[in-house]
Amino acid sequence: MSPVPVAASFRAAVRGDAPRLAAFAERTFRETFGPDNRPEDLELYLAGTYGPALQEAEIHDPAVTTLLAEVDGALAGFAQLRTGPIPDCVRGASPIEVWRFYVDRPWQGRGLARQLMDETVAAARAGGARTAWLAVWERNARAIAFYRRTGFEVTGEQPFRLGTDLQRDLVMARSVTPPAE
Repeated sequence: MSPVPVAASFRAAVRGDAPRLAAFAERTFRETFGPDNRPEDLELYLAGTYGPALQEAEIHDPAVTTLLAEVDGALAGFAQLRTGPIPDCVRGASPIEVWRFYVDRPWQGRGLARQLMDETVAAARAGGARTAWLAVWERNARAIAFYRRTGFEVTGEQPFRLGTDLQRDLVMARSVTPPAE
């Protein structure tokens, strides 16, 4: 039996969302990757990646689009699109990176991630992208399976530094061009 679809709302983040987004982003990153990494590497990474001032700067950065997923007013997930350097293994037209994509554990497996990805793809398309790409830790099997189900395919790999630990991310990409009518 399929779970009842989540009644979520989606919107672009605004300045006042920065503290809530920072806390949510750090917590979900810690929950996802903390058990499989050294605490000192995790803390080093988090200190330079999340915080209210950092999230506020990202919300106002024209190269970043931050989408929030809310259920009954509570933050349940977020995604960020980012323009910037593109790995050589991404070959599609007009690419944009799905830089961050997180859904809170209580909402995983309930359809929210699919809804958030649909919103993310729509935002990428609205911004002129024709290809979306992302990097995912090679050991994050759940995320890799989800991205495959939403049309992403592995196109290569790239390094990722978590603190002092050099890890390997898979690069995945998909078309976001709307189907011909």
